[in-house]
Amino acid sequence: MEHVPSAAAQILIAVIPIVGIVMGSTVAFFFLLWNYRQKVKLIEQGLVPPSTFDLETFALLTGLLSAGVGAVLTVFFLLMEGISYVTLGGVIPLAVGIGLLLFPLVRRTLLRR
Repeated sequence: MEHVPSAAAQILIAVIPIVGIVMGSTVAFFFLLWNYRQKVKLIEQGLVPPSTFDLETFALLTGLLSAGVGAVLTVFFLLMEGISYVTLGGVIPLAVGIGLLLFPLVRRTLLRR
């Protein structure tokens, strides 16, 4: 006999991701709002807001994470399903990760010219 979860448990399981997305969106909204207001105040005072985003570090971090996850997924899908369309679930993040890892090298090469 199969054990079917109660209706209340099914509702809770469905609501948890929704609440997580709403709370994450709320936090992101207020971060962007307060960051915008801070930059406006700095501009009103005649100061230039500092740029703190480092593109090469971001590309390196996301490239390492994507390539790592993609490599693991590719190996897993190859072992489970063989060569099939399912393998794209690992090959795509692997290719994105490799592209992001190559980005700083290509950027430096092109900026030297």
